[in-house]
Amino acid sequence: MVRRILVGVSIFVAATSLVVVSAGAAVPPQGKVGPHQVFGGLVNGKNGVPAPAVIRMACFGPVRPGQTGHPMAGQTVEVFRPEAIVGHFGNTGAHATSIVAFFGPPPPTSAPPTPSASTVTFYRYGVVKPIPTALVLPCGGTGTVSFVPLPQSPPTSRDATVRVSYVGQP
Repeated sequence: MVRRILVGVSIFVAATSLVVVSAGAAVPPQGKVGPHQVFGGLVNGKNGVPAPAVIRMACFGPVRPGQTGHPMAGQTVEVFRPEAIVGHFGNTGAHATSIVAFFGPPPPTSAPPTPSASTVTFYRYGVVKPIPTALVLPCGGTGTVSFVPLPQSPPTSRDATVRVSYVGQP
C-alpha cells in the first residue's frame, strides 16, 4: 500500500514538473538591463507601430490648443527584449544598467539625461510600471515616449521610441 502511494506521488511530481518546465519555456527570458542589449518599449502594451499608442488624458470636455493635463490612472509602460530583431529597437550600448522612459519631447542630446519625477526607470525587462498621474502632458495631439539607456555610450547606445496619441476624455 505504501509503495503504491509512493509510486503515485512520484508520477504526480514528474507530471507536474513537466507542466511547469513547458509553461516556463514559453516565456522568453527577460533579466537585468545590461550592456550590448537590444530592447524595445511599450506604452499601454503597444509599440506605436503602425498606429500610435494611446495615452488617455484626464482632460474633459472640448480640448483647447495648448491645453495640458494629467494622464488617467491605470496606464502602463514597460521595456522588453525582443525575440526577433524586426523593426525599430534601441540598444543599451557599452555601459547601460538602466532604461529610463521620458514622456514628451526627447531629452536634449547636448547633456546626459537624468531621471526625474517625470520619468520611469527600469532595471529589469518584463516589468510593467504605471505611467505617473502627476505628469503634465498635452490633452490632445501626438508625441513620443523615449526609452533611453543610461548611462549612455555614444555611438553604440540607441534610444527606442514609441509614438503616442494623447486623447482627452469626452
